[in-house]
Amino acid sequence: MPRLDLAAHLQDQEEQLFEHSVRSSRERLEDLLSRDFREIGSSGRLYTFDAIVEALLAEDAGGLSRGEGFEMRKLAETVALLTYRGTHLAADGSERRTLRSSIWQLEEDGRWRMVFHQGTLVP
Repeated sequence: MPRLDLAAHLQDQEEQLFEHSVRSSRERLEDLLSRDFREIGSSGRLYTFDAIVEALLAEDAGGLSRGEGFEMRKLAETVALLTYRGTHLAADGSERRTLRSSIWQLEEDGRWRMVFHQGTLVP
């Protein structure tokens, strides 16, 4: 997959993870997240694949998330880093801004899946 196509593909996959319909579907989460997945949340908490799937499935539908300024850098032939700025608008109108980074890996079945994600709060 050419670099620009890969960047667009990974951005699309990342943005799917903003959607409640995806976050509330075990099948879709398993399509997008590697079994080796780890996340360091903006709270500083470490999540494993099983923990993040359970947390997302239990999440309320409220709020709206979006990303901007997406940049992709290939770290190896089968590994890519995606960085961007995220904004989450909660149902109560409060806003949280973060810097986000995700590492995506091309797995044996030919699918790109997220293996790592980190969010850092910004003022």
